[in-house]
Amino acid sequence: MSHIPAADRPVGDSGPQPLVDAWLADVVLADGSTAAIRQLRPEDAERFADFHSRLSKESVRMRYLGVRPQLSQVEIDRLVRSGDPDHLALVAERDGAILGMVQYERATGSEEAEVAFVVGDAHQGLGIGTLLFEEAASAARRQGIKRLTADTLLENRRMLEVFHNAGFASRSVLDTGVIHLVMDIAPTAEALDALAERDRSSVVRSMERVLRPRSIAVIGASRAPGTIGHELVVNLVRGGFQGPVYPVNPKAAYIASLPCWESVEAIPRQVDLAVVAVPAAAVEEAVDACGRKGVGALVIVSSGFAETGSEGVATQRAITRLAHSHGMRMVGPNCFGVLNTEPAVSMNATFAADAPISGRLGFGSQSGGLGIAILGEARARGIGLSSFVSMGNKADVSGNDLLAWWDQDEATSVVLLYLESFGNPRKFARLARRVSSHKPVIVVKAGRSPSGRRAASSHTAALASTDEVVAALCRQTGVIRVDTIEELFDVAEALDGQPLAAGRRIGILTNSGGPGVLAADSCSSVGLVVPELSVSVRQSLSELLPAFGGVGNPVDLSASASAAVYGRVLEILMGCGEVDAVVAIFTPPLVTRTEDVAQAVADAVDKAAEAGRQIPVVASLLGTEDGRALLRQQRHPVPSFTYPETAVRALSHAVGYAEWRRRPSGAEPVLEAIDANGARRLLGAGSGWVTGAPAMAVLDRYGIPTVPSVDVHSASEAVEAAQSVDGPVALKAIGPNLLHKSDVGGVRLGLRGAEAVSSAYLAMANSVGEGMTGALVQPMVQSGLETIVGAVQEPGFGPLVIFGLGGTTVELLGDHVSRLAPLTDLDAREMISGLHGSALLTGYRGSAALDVDALADILLRVSRLVEDLPELVELDCNPVIVLPKGARVVDSRLRLVADPVTPPEDTRPLR
Repeated sequence: MSHIPAADRPVGDSGPQPLVDAWLADVVLADGSTAAIRQLRPEDAERFADFHSRLSKESVRMRYLGVRPQLSQVEIDRLVRSGDPDHLALVAERDGAILGMVQYERATGSEEAEVAFVVGDAHQGLGIGTLLFEEAASAARRQGIKRLTADTLLENRRMLEVFHNAGFASRSVLDTGVIHLVMDIAPTAEALDALAERDRSSVVRSMERVLRPRSIAVIGASRAPGTIGHELVVNLVRGGFQGPVYPVNPKAAYIASLPCWESVEAIPRQVDLAVVAVPAAAVEEAVDACGRKGVGALVIVSSGFAETGSEGVATQRAITRLAHSHGMRMVGPNCFGVLNTEPAVSMNATFAADAPISGRLGFGSQSGGLGIAILGEARARGIGLSSFVSMGNKADVSGNDLLAWWDQDEATSVVLLYLESFGNPRKFARLARRVSSHKPVIVVKAGRSPSGRRAASSHTAALASTDEVVAALCRQTGVIRVDTIEELFDVAEALDGQPLAAGRRIGILTNSGGPGVLAADSCSSVGLVVPELSVSVRQSLSELLPAFGGVGNPVDLSASASAAVYGRVLEILMGCGEVDAVVAIFTPPLVTRTEDVAQAVADAVDKAAEAGRQIPVVASLLGTEDGRALLRQQRHPVPSFTYPETAVRALSHAVGYAEWRRRPSGAEPVLEAIDANGARRLLGAGSGWVTGAPAMAVLDRYGIPTVPSVDVHSASEAVEAAQSVDGPVALKAIGPNLLHKSDVGGVRLGLRGAEAVSSAYLAMANSVGEGMTGALVQPMVQSGLETIVGAVQEPGFGPLVIFGLGGTTVELLGDHVSRLAPLTDLDAREMISGLHGSALLTGYRGSAALDVDALADILLRVSRLVEDLPELVELDCNPVIVLPKGARVVDSRLRLVADPVTPPEDTRPLR
């Protein structure tokens, strides 16, 4: 029997269910170490009794509001019981030892449960109580509990801080030194923000163990030059690592003139980071030994894990869990290593052939092999890195961890990522948006071929693809997505050390007409504007240029222009206020040296910066490498590219990023007339397609305007339904597999009278065949613009909302835009204006402007619907007719699954 009254139980919830005994999560503590959280089980009785016996008298007094020397066996047995939905006890553990415990108990039928926790004295202050409370609150919500209560002593500052910092709405009563707290555990925006900040802080501490170690052991160090184990040691020594390096090899006395140790446990001092380079079969023992030693973090360069198949996946999972059980974060396996060029660290724990240049770019690569090429390319270009992490198989440390690190790392000004997958896309989106707000994030995301497009079960699904989801994520979070590693570095150079462009107006400066035309054409192709310069600016330029020079835009100095003229013209363009960025192109003639022009450009940029008039400048020095290094090494670096098209393409990404930085953030509006429980009640707990009037009724519960609809299953029912409509009707076939109804004769419009309706139904049934399970009768709708609004649940990413033009021809026209939910008011507006055919909505060639406000409201409500109901995995509103006043859904279909996979956002599990 359910313990929640049926009238108050959330619709679709069959009542509380016992939690799975094996449920656990690996988590990061406040000091950057790790622990596991799992449910307390009957077999833990003896271990928990031992944990409790070790608590200090003060900890016991705080937990039980008085003296409690020991727990009785009855109390312990009650605590470790399983299978009771009104009881939960979770423990945090590491190295097999319990660190802390949280429990809640609920009276049968109540929406409240009493919660309490206790943390071992040696592990207090590590955020364990907070992590346990977060997991308990999340589990309680899944059991239909709405409030948690707690009694705690007024002096129990730590427990009160845990409850306060959770961010839940709460109220309290003080009675004789005891505070009674009642907390509403709905995951509010404030609570989720507080949780995300705790997570970010803990992750940064854990990454500090990886990127700022004070000592490093290389397990698998080798005496043989050219081997990975040898080059790791040599690179650490040559790179000037600011701490001891401990080679570990039981068969060697010295490696690279350093004393060698038989095992990591034999090292007499603390080891912060261990780099493991042993065969795959020996990795598990190496990880376990590091755990016994108390090593802070691991970098596993060894291969032979998930990349080899299912057996390797299992082995990789085992070593990851083993590392976490010992409190260690892990980079890899199958990675290239890590480096940090910060002078206080100077760590090159990679096996790269060439030492990296110190700089301000942070780089993370999921590909180990590509990491080698990346470091080589950076060095060849003269680009400096602040830090580099080769994530390899990304069993633990991921791009999300790196984003959290670089967010706060003052040594990093631009973030670069090569990714093949997203471990937790919604967390990536949250972190990327935060980082992008103050430093650029540039990403190459592999796997964007159309082969990922799914089979079309609806118009919306036909439009959605994995690449479309990634594009939406990048667009909404300010991430700059590029196609190649070369372009990644190009854009990084265009942004590093440069001011942000205030607009899209580009000035082009050249000493040769052809390259200037190429640059202008490239600007046009990427949406940049090459404006005509004003009369006054052209006059100023003409005083410097020969009579055959060009003072328009591009500004053509001619081949005879001196370096001094180059510098003076650039100063005029930067200070005129008529362009937002400049492309400076130079083709080396016989009369002017490239180095002199480069220095003139650099001097002009410095002068503009000192006067507060600096705008972005990119250079293209054609046919020569001379001058590029000079431009890069200036106080205000100027990126230089071989071809003008490359310069313009990089600049266009920088301009787009600047626009994203300037745009308002938007807000999720408060929507009236939302009945989530009513929608759940209509959908029930089944799976499959919902079409016709039931689908329209679900939309009605979310305030989405629809055309009145009646389901019918015979010609006589169709006639009866049509007779209740004042005017002509539309008759549409319905069926779970009917997608393109008009293609199979499944739509009849403008029907009047009983005979016409009856004949149409019978003819339609004959044409469609067994795929038709009934029909929909609707009044004819005023003619307007046909659009489509839909959504699909993308695993890991959440709902993708899609909007396009065309109705039944939407796939043919291909004019659609997409955004990840939840949508803000700005997102909805940008989706509407982002269509190529958006002019059709705002009035085109004398046609009436349509109600874009009503359309935006539908987009926002669809976003809310698919956010609230994760079991609704596919939704098609097609067509949505937009009118001069109002917009209506004319037809819809919904697809349900019984057990939706929704990663919780109210806890902090690793991965």
